[in-house]
Amino acid sequence: MSARLLIGALALGLLAGCQDKPPPAGVQGDPERGRVALAQHACRACHMIPGLAGPETYVGRPLADLAERRFIAGSLPNTQANLVRWIRDPQSIDPGTAMPAMGVSERDALDMSAWLLTSK
Repeated sequence: MSARLLIGALALGLLAGCQDKPPPAGVQGDPERGRVALAQHACRACHMIPGLAGPETYVGRPLADLAERRFIAGSLPNTQANLVRWIRDPQSIDPGTAMPAMGVSERDALDMSAWLLTSK
């Protein structure tokens, strides 16, 4: 199987579980699309993320129960807008962070934040 076919098959497998459900009240974006974006950006390479398969890694903080935390990155109030900012450009918030800017689009960051703030 060619690499292009393999990537297509994997993407279809990730999307197979997607449903067109609206996010919970107060959360913008598409959580299921966010789950796919988290996988595409290889966030699981550094973080434990509920609902995503991958290696057991502890480079970055585990992202389970993110909605229950008061702060992001130790000092940023935990709002969806701040989480989107953090995902898109963590260095602008904390220049000393090990988290790199991954080139995440505004739409993907919004969807990723929706998944992280609604997953259990």
